[in-house]
Amino acid sequence: MILLADSGSTKTDWCVADGAAEICRIATHGTNPFFQSADEIAREVDGGLLPQLGNRPIEQIRFYGAGCAFPDKIAVIRDVLAARFTAADIEVGSDMLAAARALCGRNAGIACILGTGSNSCLYDGTEITANVSPLGFILGDEGSGAVLGRTLVGDCLKNQLPTGLREKFLSRFGLTPADILERIYKKPFPNRFLAGLSPFLAENLDVPEIRTLVKNGFASFLRRNVLQYPDCRELPVHFTGSVAYYYKEILEETAVESGLRIGSIVRTPMKGLVRYHANQ
Repeated sequence: MILLADSGSTKTDWCVADGAAEICRIATHGTNPFFQSADEIAREVDGGLLPQLGNRPIEQIRFYGAGCAFPDKIAVIRDVLAARFTAADIEVGSDMLAAARALCGRNAGIACILGTGSNSCLYDGTEITANVSPLGFILGDEGSGAVLGRTLVGDCLKNQLPTGLREKFLSRFGLTPADILERIYKKPFPNRFLAGLSPFLAENLDVPEIRTLVKNGFASFLRRNVLQYPDCRELPVHFTGSVAYYYKEILEETAVESGLRIGSIVRTPMKGLVRYHANQ
């Protein structure tokens, strides 16, 4: 049996598979070694994963996660897992590699993530050959839930929303301007908080200013990331992530206007990962 993990900053999707057959799915909080210590990640594995996993005999673990693109961060995740699955063969890779393998399989293409954060890569069917650094939600992560939420909050607090929409937004989440500033500047995981506000956009897409905000976010993502890759207009561009999935119509519209050819858009890469590893 193989244990697959697709881990973002907000949540981790786990899947136990036997070949192409999914045995069970498990959901836990997200992990990110850039923002969490080994002890914090271990507590999530111990309290969230292991009780649901039971005594299933895990022979392989393929963990793909946000923040797992550098050797020292990969080692944090591998060490936590190795201490608990002593007989398993463990591989840790980036969430971007998961997206590329799940979306492109063994074909060349451009794979993109639009979730709490955003990322993209050029994939040759075997490995990632180019990656524009996402830079996180302060310097980058264009089109992500966190950045869309950040833009929404900024427009709200600077009185850029249509009459009545500011009050509707604050009421929807039970927030005051002071609450928002505290959550962003003083509390942990401000990116999760901001991404959690982005559903308000989906609920109000009939408001022209809101639709423009979302479309501009996607246009920025495509311009600053995807359009930098060689042959970007000849290769299919695939997407995974909740933001890509729930704003599919606007994303497709924006991509076409940029001269790009959309491939698949899926909420999570797990089915593609199961298929990829079953065919290894």
